[in-house]
Amino acid sequence: MQINRKRTINKGPEWIAVVNPNAGTRKVANDWSQISEALSRWSVHHAAIFTEKRGDAIELVKQQIVLGVRHFIAVGGDGTLNEVVNGIFGQGDVPTTDFTIALVPVGTGNDWRRTMGVPVGYEEAARAIGKGIVRIQDVGRIDFIENGMIQVRYFANVAGIGYDALVASKVNLKKEKGAHGVFTYLSSLVSSLFRYRACALDIALDDDEIRAEVFSLSIGIGKFNGGGMMQLPEALPDDGLFDLTLIRKIGKLALLGQIKNLYDGTFVKHKAVTCLRGHHVGVKSAQPLMIEADGESIGQTPATFHLIPAALKVVVDPLLAGINSCCSQ
Repeated sequence: MQINRKRTINKGPEWIAVVNPNAGTRKVANDWSQISEALSRWSVHHAAIFTEKRGDAIELVKQQIVLGVRHFIAVGGDGTLNEVVNGIFGQGDVPTTDFTIALVPVGTGNDWRRTMGVPVGYEEAARAIGKGIVRIQDVGRIDFIENGMIQVRYFANVAGIGYDALVASKVNLKKEKGAHGVFTYLSSLVSSLFRYRACALDIALDDDEIRAEVFSLSIGIGKFNGGGMMQLPEALPDDGLFDLTLIRKIGKLALLGQIKNLYDGTFVKHKAVTCLRGHHVGVKSAQPLMIEADGESIGQTPATFHLIPAALKVVVDPLLAGINSCCSQ
């Protein structure tokens, strides 16, 4: 990791808060004034733009970039953050390393913040943004199929294929109906277990070829997915490598017995689990399989995953991130 001392942020009104009022079962809509006041107390001079539906933040961020904005705060969950990232990476005029993003976490999962060291409370998150300590992380690019067309999506945390993607799809449907919290993930995890079957995958990992009956494949920059499950326990967001967790065909009872171990990462010791690392991943399947990126359902296989190293500056609390100092803005 690059290590530098912090320097003072330009205190002008440069931050744009991308606010998802629906996050946390409309908790953001109720709490925005409280969040904004916390940001102001820590001299985070900001203006806000509000999303109305899924995908809005991508286009709103692109519009703000044209206006010269380079600092964005995602106010919501992993989905909101993912859209901000895609707004930045979906334009080609400004280098992505010119941007800094921050998060005020309010959504259901908040998995990205667990790896990156972002505080949960409004005051604590605002303080971290005000202090302006940043870390440079890698970002992943996915080329995949949606409605018969090749599409591109970027992700900052974890992408999943197969069982993971089915669970994410169920969680998203429940969130649209007002459900939230850990139980939403666990109930979707268990109900999906009895519906999903392992499928044959052809995986190209850099120069290696793998063919296996796969229950689930996670490709990550961060460690956590699914509301706090440590699915990639050795992942580092700035090491220039994807971590992969490959779960081969496994019995339903055996998987149920491993659920508790998903939360501390010890499930990777099971004989059906293989952990890998690489820069480029290609995935093909006999039948199209669902893909999720940062908890968002995006499309189907076949797909390719490319790592973009040291691609984005993100605001962190260095104590929570478990590091002594970080890159400055």
